Amino acid sequence: MADYKVVANQWLTGDFDEATKAEVRRLAAEDPTGLEDAFYKNLEFGTGGLRGLMGVGTNRMNKYTVGMATQGLANYLKAHVEGPMSVCVSFDSRNNSRDFARITAEVFAANGIKVYLFDDIRPTPELSYAIRLKGATAGVMVTASHNPKEYNGYKAFWSDGGQITSPVDTDIVEEVSHITDPSMVRFVPGPDAAPIEMMGAEVDECYLRDILSLMLSPEARAACPDLKFVYTPLHGCGVRLVPECLRRLGFKHVYHVPEQDVNDGNFPTVVSPNPEESAALKMAIDVAEREGADVVMATDPDADRMGIAVRDDQGRMVLMNGNQTASLLTWYILTRWKELGKLDGTKYVVKTIVTSELITEICASFGVPVYNVLTGFKYIAEIVKRNEATGEFICGGEESYGFNVGQFVRDKDAQIACSMVAECAAWAATQGMTLYTLLQKIYAQYGYRKEGLVSLVRKGKTGAEEIRQIMADFRTTPPAEMCGSPVCKVIDYLEPEKTGQPKSNVLQFFNEAGDVVSIRPSGTEPKIKFYFGAKGADADDKIARLKAQFVK
Repeated sequence: MADYKVVANQWLTGDFDEATKAEVRRLAAEDPTGLEDAFYKNLEFGTGGLRGLMGVGTNRMNKYTVGMATQGLANYLKAHVEGPMSVCVSFDSRNNSRDFARITAEVFAANGIKVYLFDDIRPTPELSYAIRLKGATAGVMVTASHNPKEYNGYKAFWSDGGQITSPVDTDIVEEVSHITDPSMVRFVPGPDAAPIEMMGAEVDECYLRDILSLMLSPEARAACPDLKFVYTPLHGCGVRLVPECLRRLGFKHVYHVPEQDVNDGNFPTVVSPNPEESAALKMAIDVAEREGADVVMATDPDADRMGIAVRDDQGRMVLMNGNQTASLLTWYILTRWKELGKLDGTKYVVKTIVTSELITEICASFGVPVYNVLTGFKYIAEIVKRNEATGEFICGGEESYGFNVGQFVRDKDAQIACSMVAECAAWAATQGMTLYTLLQKIYAQYGYRKEGLVSLVRKGKTGAEEIRQIMADFRTTPPAEMCGSPVCKVIDYLEPEKTGQPKSNVLQFFNEAGDVVSIRPSGTEPKIKFYFGAKGADADDKIARLKAQFVK
């Protein structure tokens, strides 16, 4: 981009509101580094949409960058879709999400595209569901998922209810790149604008009806009325529907964390509203100890990801990671499908390449094929779309606490996941087990595995350069061994002709002992992630050794 000061000055002299100009002047006077970071580049509309810090500037989430992204998406739709078009729009509890959703809806309407807009916060998976329910052409969810409070984002979905994938994603990115100034955006709907139709409880009812039809063990639920659960939405969308799911499934003892039921984009009770982090579940675990609850469940702000804590064989609350939860649910669902006579050779499971190979072994034991896809639930949804006519999607998961069941939703869904965890707990209880002891039974059958994750945060321009260098160094100098076992395979996903996957900046290293390390820069956050998987009785020790080897 041209000199960032020149760009910033254009925001001082152009058709921007006075509050925006005042903030640019403040940055120039008080925070020159912040001014540079806000204007040194355009906030990239990537293959998943937008995500970034909120604030003024071309490299920030604000009403102008949201409007520009929407205008580009609208231009793509008008150029490539014949006949009437419509878009579903939803938003979560983050600061500015409601306003960004309204701007998004108005820009679409101003471009002659009908909008179905939710009347209040809703989970991302319900947006995915609504797209197919309404027969919409596309969808937009305003959310930054589990990012800190300073962030917001904009996820673009296609007519199948999944996030946009190739080649549509790159074509939309190209179209958005042509919108170089807010003056190119039709912000105000005129007399020829398409309607904006509000969606509400009627869509909730359809969504709840369909996702609850996926449950498998009504008798087990009825037999375990005394099970106790604690649920927290971490100030997010899940408060609307997760408790209702559990109530309709017959679970009568569902305890809340009242302070965290409050929708608040500042997330005042947590450092980060991320169910992957143990600190986010602390208040819920405290409630569980007070009430003697069996299971704790937490969802992130847009209620597509879920984390759980369960009681171990000593009665202590312990956290399950995403690999463990996905493996547990996959085993339970396949077990019940087999008992119900639903496995006929046309059903399949999907997981991401960084998710535990335990799922692969579980599926093999049931004779169920499993697809491996790149990180991101949109790739799972792409497999579901591709196989609509020839097979049935059973379930799918990723290590980052995302899980889904069935074909109603084409994204990860914490409402479905929480419901299935609760039912699995009831089924396990009828077998004389807890969720913890059921997991130990699975380990006893398939072998013990341990996973670990390290995320290095590297913010701003210099951080992005450091992340690029880390990946370059591992490509030029790969490890020869891991935990004393020779590296026998290296997969570079920048080589799609060798991997059979879309091109992606991911490296994987495998040793002869069955351990694996995957490295990838995050597509949505300023960080690089190291995924560790170890196999064998000494897996816990191996994880520590792998972290020491790879993360400097």
